[in-house]
Amino acid sequence: MDKGHISASVIKRLPRYYRFLGELKKKGVTRISSAELARKMNLTASQIRQDLNCFGGFGQQGYGYNIEMLIAEIGQILGLTRPTKAIMLGVGKLGVVVAENMNFERYGFSLIGAFDIDDEIVGRYVAGITVQNLSELEAFCKKNRPAAAFMCVPSAAAPELAEKLIELGVTGFWNFSHYDIGIKHPEVSVENVHFGDTLMRLSYKIKNQGK
Repeated sequence: MDKGHISASVIKRLPRYYRFLGELKKKGVTRISSAELARKMNLTASQIRQDLNCFGGFGQQGYGYNIEMLIAEIGQILGLTRPTKAIMLGVGKLGVVVAENMNFERYGFSLIGAFDIDDEIVGRYVAGITVQNLSELEAFCKKNRPAAAFMCVPSAAAPELAEKLIELGVTGFWNFSHYDIGIKHPEVSVENVHFGDTLMRLSYKIKNQGK
């Protein structure tokens, strides 16, 4: 199958497979059938086989999946073996929490720079990186060529920053602002993180349980 035509729902499930398989490996499990994995993940065996067949399958009839091999294959598909250079925009309270509590290397990224406009923040060390003034962004990007940006800025600042970053070659955004970069720039990859949305979905589920 042409990987360019793999559905977003399949891609969305891959990290979950990766996480569940990693937990099984830690418990000493070495192989698993699609039926067993389906029970643990509340999916169907058919769904799992269809998802993995998009990338070549990896299972053996009568044996199931070799967990260590499948973890490696999914990790490669997700690009975890080739860390993408990334920068952080906005190193206030949210930015600090994100920078210091995420193992970026584990998830396929290498944080190489951080920028802010607040003089009280510029010069601080965050996750082993010195926060630079935003005025240094262009020179830094031209020299180091990051492909991803983690946007921890207010929504009012996001549009101009996104335009600048795209001009400088950034092609992917982990976006904590409430500005939807992808609407104006469908050519770039965006993952929007809206904590409020998740809470509203939880509220709906609680109020509709058993209906």
